[in-house]
Amino acid sequence: MIYLDTSVALAQLLAEDRRPPPGLWEERLVASRLLEYEMWTRLHARDLSRSHGDALRLLLARVSFLELSREVLARALHPFPGTVRTLDALHLASAAWLREQGTSIVIATYDERMRTIAAGMGLELYAGVDE
Repeated sequence: MIYLDTSVALAQLLAEDRRPPPGLWEERLVASRLLEYEMWTRLHARDLSRSHGDALRLLLARVSFLELSREVLARALHPFPGTVRTLDALHLASAAWLREQGTSIVIATYDERMRTIAAGMGLELYAGVDE
């Protein structure tokens, strides 16, 4: 299962120069519910909700969402192997919680800091979004 980070979802939605391979969207995707809020906030901030809203809804429909449960939030209270931003900590805690439940997780992110921390946590990185 691939944990979809906001950086990859935004790159796809906004047709940035760096985009994930088409095969990514055929995989089983999971993300924290936080992804939905981050995506809509970014679209609204750029005044793109009208032009990109339908595409975002379609993208989000491909993702299974993990709620920010007490267990996930509790993991975010523990140290990470490096400096991590709050929202990244919540994403990484979500992925770590899934792994603790026995789910094989691969992280898809363009965020170099998040890649470093995920690797330090022993989480596998999705090769299709390598630099």
